[in-house]
Amino acid sequence: MNETLKVLESRRSCRSFKPDMIKEEELETVLRAGTFAATGMGKQSPIIIAVTDKKHRDAIAEANRKVGGWAEGIDPFYGAPVILIVLADKNVPTYIYDGSLVLGNLMNAAESLGLGSIWIHRAKEEFESDFGKDMLKELGISGDYEGIGHCALGYPDFPKREGAPRKENYVYYIK
Repeated sequence: MNETLKVLESRRSCRSFKPDMIKEEELETVLRAGTFAATGMGKQSPIIIAVTDKKHRDAIAEANRKVGGWAEGIDPFYGAPVILIVLADKNVPTYIYDGSLVLGNLMNAAESLGLGSIWIHRAKEEFESDFGKDMLKELGISGDYEGIGHCALGYPDFPKREGAPRKENYVYYIK
């Protein structure tokens, strides 16, 4: 079977990460894959914020926890040392789809390198808050961006599991 198809079939969401930081070249490879996601009319509406600094990572996790309404001490990123945040320009009609494709590329690239990943929601709410607005300002990012999602990234801390069988009637044909 083709290597790309193997990766697509074997990728699973990771919900337990080792605390070890991933290698810089692994991070750069995953980020590069994200930049090659298909985007509507080639407009490349998304941006990616790569967070590897523990202080910032923990602040983002805390903001996400509060948006989710979880008890103090819960880490919505499952201990992942890296958070990749995807935002997209709301002025581009396909921005949500564009950002979603970026997240898919990030997760599939991670799988191809033996890294664990998971898509975590609530980026929209985070970046509508003062916390998110201040982060963008601190980074010098201006524009009308909406948070699409987070890709938590790191080395998995559990054995890989098999995927669920595909449902019946997933595909319909018109011939």
